Amino acid sequence: MVSDRQGLFKDVVGRFATGVTIVTAMEDDQPVGFTCQSFTPLSLEPQMIAIAPAKSSTSWPKIARAGSFCVNILSDRQSNLCRSFAVSGGNKFAGVQWRVGVTGAPVLELSLAVVECDLEAIHDAGDHELVTGRVVAMEVGAGMPLLFYRSAFCSISYG
Repeated sequence: MVSDRQGLFKDVVGRFATGVTIVTAMEDDQPVGFTCQSFTPLSLEPQMIAIAPAKSSTSWPKIARAGSFCVNILSDRQSNLCRSFAVSGGNKFAGVQWRVGVTGAPVLELSLAVVECDLEAIHDAGDHELVTGRVVAMEVGAGMPLLFYRSAFCSISYG
């Protein structure tokens, strides 16, 4: 049951617009991935990022075992892809265009940007884990970001 305090916390943090990512890796020659809203750049020197997968994720343990992963920063053209990777189970990569990246992880076509990382550390963070990754490779695509605000997708116009 959600307490009033938990509901208020969700409402408060829901007012912070975030980008949306799909974190991918290969396990036993099979692509795995999950939608991840909790992504942030962490350090310029060395170049590092952080993600925060839920402990309930069935995909995250597979990615952790791979030892490297790709953070695909989604464009506003990828909301359906985001939804399909947010669901547990099934073949999330069916019909998805991707290629193998530098780390061996799937790089999703049409992503706004890509950050490939070696897994650096995993820390306990309540019902999530706080994961740091050391950047191995990066790419920049074209388009506008897919944003998540108050439990809904939105986009921005620029210029």
